[in-house]
Amino acid sequence: MRTMKILTEVELRRIVPLDLDAVECVEDAFRALAVEDAVKMPPILRLDIPDSRGEVDVKTAYIPGLSGFAIKISPGFFDNPSMGLPSTNGMMVLLSSKTGLVQALLLDNGYLTDVRTAAAGAVAAKHLAQEDASIATIFGAGVQARLQLEALTLVRPIREVRIWARDHRKAAALAKQLSRDRDLSVVALADPKEAISGAQIIVTTTPARRPILDASWLEGGQHLTAMGSDAEHKNEIDPMAIANADVYVPDSLKQTRRLGELHHAIEAGRIAGDRDFPELGQIIAGKMGGRGRVSDITIADLTGTGVQDTAIATLAFRRAERSDVGTEFES
Repeated sequence: MRTMKILTEVELRRIVPLDLDAVECVEDAFRALAVEDAVKMPPILRLDIPDSRGEVDVKTAYIPGLSGFAIKISPGFFDNPSMGLPSTNGMMVLLSSKTGLVQALLLDNGYLTDVRTAAAGAVAAKHLAQEDASIATIFGAGVQARLQLEALTLVRPIREVRIWARDHRKAAALAKQLSRDRDLSVVALADPKEAISGAQIIVTTTPARRPILDASWLEGGQHLTAMGSDAEHKNEIDPMAIANADVYVPDSLKQTRRLGELHHAIEAGRIAGDRDFPELGQIIAGKMGGRGRVSDITIADLTGTGVQDTAIATLAFRRAERSDVGTEFES
C-alpha cells in the first residue's frame, strides 16, 4: 500500500510563506545547478494559445540529494483579469526520485511559482546589488510586483519604493496598499525614467512584448532584475542595456539564449550568440565573480528554471509532512 498527499492552495499558503527559508532553498537550487554535474534540467515545454492570449509552460528538474523531483504545469492567460480571473494558475506534481511514484499533488494555483520567482529575485539582489541598497523601483503592479518587493526586504535594507506600471491607476493602488501594509515610503510615478533615477535596485515584472526600460536610463551602481521575459515574444529591457551592462547574469544561459532578455539582445545584433556569461548559480557557488565595483551596472535575466520548482515543491512537502497538513490518499 502507498499513499499520496494532496495539498490545496490554502494549505500551501499557510506552510510555505515567502520567507528566508524559501529564499535559501531557491539559492541552494541555483548552487546545485552550478556544482552538480548530475543535475538534470530539460528545456521548457511550451504551448501557446494565441486566440486567448494564453501560454502554458511545463518545467521539471532532478537535483541529486533531494528525495523528490517536481513537474510543474504553469498556464498564463493574460486577458483573464478583464473577466475577473487571475492571469496565472497551475499545479505541481512531486514524484519520488527513487521509485518515480507520486508523493504529492500540489494544487497551488500558481502560488508556489509566485513564491519561488520572488525568492529568485531576492537571490539575485543578494549576490549582485549593493549591500546597502535601500531604494527600489518595481515595474508592474500585479502579484509578482508586490512579492518581489517583499522578497527584496528580506535581503536588503529597503526603505523607499517607487512603482511604475503602464496603467498608472494600478500603480497608485499598489503604492497605497504597500504604504498601508509596510513601514516603507512608497510612491507611484507616471514617468518610468523618473522612477528609475536614483534607485539602487530595479525589478521588472511585466509581460511586455516591447522594451519598457531604455538603456540610457540606467545609472552606475544600479542592479536590474528582469523577471517578465520568460517566453520568446516577451521583452522588457532595451537590448542595448544588456550590451552595456558591466555584469550580465542569466539564471540559465542555455535558456536565456533562447528566450529572456539575452535572446532579444542576440536577435538585435547587440550580443554575439556564442558569448559566454556567468550564471547565477556559478556566482552563488563562488566559481565566478559578480559585482566587481560599486559603480557597476548589473543585470540578472531570470526566466524561471525547473530547479526552482523542484526546490520549492520539496520544501512544501517536507513542511506538510512535519506539520501533518494535507489529505492523504491510499492506493
